[in-house]
Amino acid sequence: MKEVLTLIEKKKQEFAKSGLFEFMRDNSINPRQRLAFAPCVAPFVMSFGEFNKYVFREEPTNDPLQAIVNNHTYEDDHHWLWFLEDLETLGINNTVKFSDTLNFLWNEETKASRWVTHQIFRYAFGASPIAKLAILEVIEATGNVFFSTAAPIAQELRTITQKELLYFGYFHLAVETGHTTGTPEGGQLIKNIQLTEETRQEAFKIVEKLFEVFTELTAELLVYAKTHSFEQPFAKTSDILQPLKAG
Repeated sequence: MKEVLTLIEKKKQEFAKSGLFEFMRDNSINPRQRLAFAPCVAPFVMSFGEFNKYVFREEPTNDPLQAIVNNHTYEDDHHWLWFLEDLETLGINNTVKFSDTLNFLWNEETKASRWVTHQIFRYAFGASPIAKLAILEVIEATGNVFFSTAAPIAQELRTITQKELLYFGYFHLAVETGHTTGTPEGGQLIKNIQLTEETRQEAFKIVEKLFEVFTELTAELLVYAKTHSFEQPFAKTSDILQPLKAG
């Protein structure tokens, strides 16, 4: 499994260079605008809670690797509640017709967020504990990059608004370790797993594919943040960055 974890770390470093994170770190842009993409990640965030409950988790189990997966699912299956609170704090939870909400969640601008969930389900449903561990390690790695970049923005907004963001802020980052096990002992256990060549190649394929779709998601979020004002997140606007530069 060590080779799989090495590949994940390599892909994580590449993922961290995505244009979205450069945009999010640009302090000349209004911090609200740097999180203007927040509504777009709803399909993934809301689905991830159910993945943990109904796809990754299998109980009862006598498999020590599945037990690690199960423990992790209990840590991650409720984070969507923090996301809903953040939508309220960011002022995104304005009155919108239900039909307009559905149209937004299933339109072309949010297809990458939906596609990520489809691909995770594709590889995780009925998968072996090894495959599930590989999937969760990818999710943890990409999440660590994302939340490490988002948390300083949340801190900026807290200074301005006196309101704390839970999902996008340091609160969430503090409970994310970047690895499924969360402990050195568990991490060493996973590293020491001996894989067959077939299982290793399967894990490599999963890692490559999921990093690909997560990278596509960051590209979609960047386009959205550049073309939608945080003041009217569901209305497309052209050339909004200049007037929204921080003063």
